[in-house]
This record gives sequence, structure tokens and C-alpha cells, in this order.
Amino acid sequence: QVHLVESGGGLVQAGGSLRLSCIASGSGFNINAMGWYRQAPEQQRELVATITDGGRTNYADSVKGRFTISREYPKNTLYLQMNNLKPEDTAVYYCNARYGILSSWGQGTQVTVSS
Repeated sequence: QVHLVESGGGLVQAGGSLRLSCIASGSGFNINAMGWYRQAPEQQRELVATITDGGRTNYADSVKGRFTISREYPKNTLYLQMNNLKPEDTAVYYCNARYGILSSWGQGTQVTVSS
């Protein structure tokens, strides 16, 4: 199983920036795609951004132009650069990795944006 550990969350004022990181560990797995998801209180978990092993990216409309997802090989480290943060970006952010028919989640990192 792939183990994921996120870091980089915190408290920031509106308009500020944060960079999230996710380190994937585990041997014998070929990770096909990775992504960031978020869950606000009393809300369902939603997609923020994904990136395939070919580098193709996909973003939620709400973060396009503000967030950038990237992946570092061969460390299998995933990043999310978040600029111009808004209070509505406040949520727990989760890293996800897909390998074959399996998927792993990290424990999440809290992002809080104050107005």
C-alpha cells in the first residue's frame, strides 16, 4: 500500500499563499495519478486538482488560475501551490494517489484562510 503524508497547511490571511506537500512512500507500486481534494466542515470532499503520470492536470473551476499542482519524480512528491487564497478555501486538504485499481489517502492538513 502507498502511504501518503501531507504538510504545509496553516493559517493565512485572504490574498496570501501556501504550499502543500505530499510525500508518497511504499515500494512495488506504480502511481498512475495523484491529486488534492478538500473537505470543509459539513461539506462533502471535493476535487481540487489532479495530475497524471504524463503530467496532464485538471483543476476545479473554483481554483483555476490561483492553484498549481505539480509532481516531483522520482520521489513521488506532490505539491499544491495556492495563491490569492480566499476564506472559502478553508478546509482540510487531502492527498490522493491512484495505482492500478487501488487508491490511498493521506491524513489531511488544515488550511484556514481568514478574511
